[in-house]
Amino acid sequence: MSGSLPKANANADGDAIVPLSEEQRYLFDTRGWLCFPGLIGEEELGPMRAFYRQLKDDPESLVEHERTTIAGPLLRSIDHPVLVGFLQAFLSYQALAGESCYDFRLESSAMYFRPAGFDAFRPHGGQGMFGRPINSHVYHVLPGQAYAGLVRVVWELNPVRMGMGGTKFLSGSHKAAFPIPKSASEDRLSPLWETYECPAGSLLVFTEAICHTGDLWADEEHDRMAVFRCYNTVGSKWHEWEPPEKLVETMHPLRQSLFRAVHCENNPLS
Repeated sequence: MSGSLPKANANADGDAIVPLSEEQRYLFDTRGWLCFPGLIGEEELGPMRAFYRQLKDDPESLVEHERTTIAGPLLRSIDHPVLVGFLQAFLSYQALAGESCYDFRLESSAMYFRPAGFDAFRPHGGQGMFGRPINSHVYHVLPGQAYAGLVRVVWELNPVRMGMGGTKFLSGSHKAAFPIPKSASEDRLSPLWETYECPAGSLLVFTEAICHTGDLWADEEHDRMAVFRCYNTVGSKWHEWEPPEKLVETMHPLRQSLFRAVHCENNPLS
């Protein structure tokens, strides 16, 4: 876009942004989801899991503004350099890009803890190419360019084994012209569903425009310890969630830009 500012080339920790490869960009556009295995090592994962457990089981032991999945050891993951590279490719609004300001927003973060036996099979989404502009669950394309709409980001703090309950997808359904077949929406074992396996510390990203669902968590050795977040363009907001103001004040200015108000230039109602 002409007149745009340079994008950030490093995150708040000074780590260089990792751009998507051609293969990764193509896979996400055609499938609607992408997994980056093993981005966080065990040295970081240990404290992250400990904080996660504390937040789940004993939140009162934390100061109030840190009772959130964007605090403590989990904070660094909100702008991981691989994640920023993905968001710059599929969610960027370049007119508001800058080296000291991200051009996308973080608008929700939550804990998804699932022990063995927890069933989350509830298919939803799909047909995002035909969504209304006011709905963030959209997917727009032009030749050589794609906009993913509301993006779901999942950090898996424990391993996810194939067929043991990871998120399922109807790949390509974010562009589908036809409704989801009942054979898939009513049967978790339909061959139309695709899923993934990954080690602990992996990153899963998908457009909310795709048909997706949780599943029955069947791993009796590892609970699912996941952090689910949503990122959106600077001009849209879907969730009512707001981060603790006192926590944001302690962040690096670049991270603070993830939580700025929605940009509504020339909006007579703003």
